[in-house]
Amino acid sequence: MSTSVTDQTSSTDQSTVADQSTVADQYRPSDDEPFMNDRQKDYFRRKLLDWKQDILRESQGTLNNLQEDNNHLPDVADRASSETEKALELRTRDRQRKLISKIDGALRKIDTGEYGYCEDTGDPISIRRLDARPIATLSLEAQERHEKDERAHRDD
Repeated sequence: MSTSVTDQTSSTDQSTVADQSTVADQYRPSDDEPFMNDRQKDYFRRKLLDWKQDILRESQGTLNNLQEDNNHLPDVADRASSETEKALELRTRDRQRKLISKIDGALRKIDTGEYGYCEDTGDPISIRRLDARPIATLSLEAQERHEKDERAHRDD
């Protein structure tokens, strides 16, 4: 009989955790609350960690695909196509490796309290921008100035 009480308690604890997780998953930061409060930090930390996990999962799939031995394709065109696909996958993984580095940088900034503030101006980056691009380091205005300057120098 004590086993069933333990089982009931355990299942109750699990449903409570699931309920709390559901509430947390429904949270969306807004401009109406203090900027980078603990709840917002937790939201962006979870968002960044989930994104990183997705990238790592995809990378593992790529690694598995690259390790498959399909170098014995009889047709030269098939081999060339296979090599082109592998090169494209490797370029994609390299971009994702750089993205993981930016995600790790954003996570460090959350820990130090610097997350969400523009590197150029020190002003808060809008919540909408951070939600769309959680690794943003510049406010929208600063990013636009930066891109305008890049275009001006490129056109010279």
